Amino acid sequence: MAAKEEKVVIVPQTPAEIQRLKLQKLMNKPDKPVVIPDGPQEKAPRAPPEFVRNVWGSSAGAGSGEFHVYRGIRRREYARQKFNTEKSEREKLDQEYVDKVEQNKKAAEERTAKKRAKRQKKKQKQRSKKPKATEKDKGWYGNVLERKRRKRAKKKRKRKKMNIPFDQRM
Repeated sequence: MAAKEEKVVIVPQTPAEIQRLKLQKLMNKPDKPVVIPDGPQEKAPRAPPEFVRNVWGSSAGAGSGEFHVYRGIRRREYARQKFNTEKSEREKLDQEYVDKVEQNKKAAEERTAKKRAKRQKKKQKQRSKKPKATEKDKGWYGNVLERKRRKRAKKKRKRKKMNIPFDQRM
């Protein structure tokens, strides 16, 4: 006789082990399709009856069983009305959400279009402007003048920072 393999029974102790065992079971047969169930479906209440016979309600003259019939019909009608109001509220909220998302996309598109136009305008202006003289074009004297200009600007910033009155500034 062929020796049978003994299957070790593992008793899961934690939720993580339960999850691991389920994954191992799925991975043992990778060719087998996995069925993923849909979410719970909404159960719509049935339509109200066309005509209700012999319903006295809780008024005098009704038999002992009539009140229970009336109560059942009333309960179903209230449930149907509640379902309809909740459904319309959900649809209203969904529509508001869709409108808000659409409005946000439109606003974002307008902002990006405005910024894009500004960038392109700046780029065009930069292209049309003649190129500045480089350090090699200025020569030695140009570098000296640039250093002096920077030094004067630095002193001016320093005086402004120290709050020296205008008439005492040099």
